[in-house]
Amino acid sequence: MLKILTLLGLSSLALFAAEGGADTLNVSAVAMFFVFIVATMGITKWAASKTKSASDFYTAGGGITGFQNGLAIAGDYMSAASFLGISGMIFLHGFDGMIYAIGFLVGWPIILFLMAEKLRNLGKFNFTDIAAYRLDEQKIRILAACGSLTVVTFYLIAQMVGAGKLIELLFHIPYGWSVVIVGVLMIIYVTFGGMLATTWVQIIKAVLLLSGVTFMAIMVLSHYGFSFISLATEAVNMHPKHDAILNPGPFVSDPISAISLGLALMLGTAGLPHILMRFFTVGNAKEARKSVVYATAFIGYFYLIIGVVGLGAVVFLLSPEGAVFFKDGVIDMKNIIGGNNMAAVHLSAALGGDIFLGFIAAVSFATILAVVAGLTLAASNSIAHDLYAIVIRKGKATDAEEMKVSKRTVLVIGIVAILLGFAFEKQNIAFMVGLAFALAASANFPILILSIYWSKLTTRGAFIGGFLGLITAIVLVVLSKTVWVDIFKFESAIFPYTQPALFSILVAFIGIWFFSITDKSARAEQDKAGFEAQKIRAETGIGADGAVAH
Repeated sequence: MLKILTLLGLSSLALFAAEGGADTLNVSAVAMFFVFIVATMGITKWAASKTKSASDFYTAGGGITGFQNGLAIAGDYMSAASFLGISGMIFLHGFDGMIYAIGFLVGWPIILFLMAEKLRNLGKFNFTDIAAYRLDEQKIRILAACGSLTVVTFYLIAQMVGAGKLIELLFHIPYGWSVVIVGVLMIIYVTFGGMLATTWVQIIKAVLLLSGVTFMAIMVLSHYGFSFISLATEAVNMHPKHDAILNPGPFVSDPISAISLGLALMLGTAGLPHILMRFFTVGNAKEARKSVVYATAFIGYFYLIIGVVGLGAVVFLLSPEGAVFFKDGVIDMKNIIGGNNMAAVHLSAALGGDIFLGFIAAVSFATILAVVAGLTLAASNSIAHDLYAIVIRKGKATDAEEMKVSKRTVLVIGIVAILLGFAFEKQNIAFMVGLAFALAASANFPILILSIYWSKLTTRGAFIGGFLGLITAIVLVVLSKTVWVDIFKFESAIFPYTQPALFSILVAFIGIWFFSITDKSARAEQDKAGFEAQKIRAETGIGADGAVAH
């Protein structure tokens, strides 16, 4: 079955490429692209032979080392938004786009010092296990599943748009078909390979991406005597906005937007379900801590040099010899196949020709596909493990039944992702991921952190407050310019800010606090009484190798 699907996918790509015309087809890029797909399909086939249980499917059997998991986490985190989105933001708006890079990075100390060890000691398959340790399992898993699915949906949009634009640029085929191809490949990876295949694709992709970005940065800086100041000066001279590209821009245009975006990126990191799942793939809490240290180092290095790539796109693509020219004093985006999200890919062609373009395009696709696989796995985990196995079957579902539901869920999520990729084609992918972070910070993070550290948290407080935060974030996103104007085509937005995090996080924490301290039920007393036992296990890891106890 896997061979048939692989051949079908490759044949479709070859057909579309042929339709693009021999005069426009980049043979080197296409060849590298196919090599990557075949290699990852081989990994998936190998992983499928090793995946026998739900533990294997969701957490690779807990057999991943701290270093391997650190690379995989970095691979998961260095998504299309990080590489394509941020570099595209810097190219279009200036260095202000680096606020996303800084925000994405500063969330990791929270995970390292406050959460990593406790996550591994308290959980089994996902972060919901922690919140459900002493609270009412049924209600908490329903809440967590809703939060996780919403976050994953917004995150998926960004990855699907990035992948669609990338294949459009590489094969010169319609964007719609590009998104469909990505969706099909994603379903194959996750359905057959599970977490083991996803982890190894992430590791390989992280190494390739770090190598490729490093080479790009070195090539750019070599033209300016390895002086960042010289590069920035040249970028200022060439960009239509001139020195404004080094000043605060649209992402920090007012204090509310700046604080809201900062909170979303910092706290949202600690609430992303596909990232938190990775702490259960290692053998113990020590390896979990190592994972975060390695991941932080790799991610920090990556974000240090992504600014060079963004400014490099300015000086190379806007130069008289470049592929992009001014029109009426602004960047003519029509000359950039794939839009601003593809600035880094066009830069690779300017730096290293067709061969390097092929490498960067293949790595970019690997980046997107691996992240999409991780997101899909997290979503199927929420539905199959939390909703089906625990809520519907009351913990009586077998591994085989749970995996069957999970794989069917992957198919549904793939179709939904394709449809959303169509709807949000014009959005910057880093911006869309920022919205996903805002949802994670509003729904998942408050429940997770308070369940670990606040003894007075009750089921009622977590359930009502968590849903208040989630609903507030969703409503504000819909009423903002992103959806109300850009998607629904209304003239003006009802909510004046693009980021909802400041408001929705406050609603979540206040709601959880108020409905917990006013809860006098017998269930509330039981929730509070279980805190000490949870604390002991979180600190010592005693009992962490078994199922979550109550």
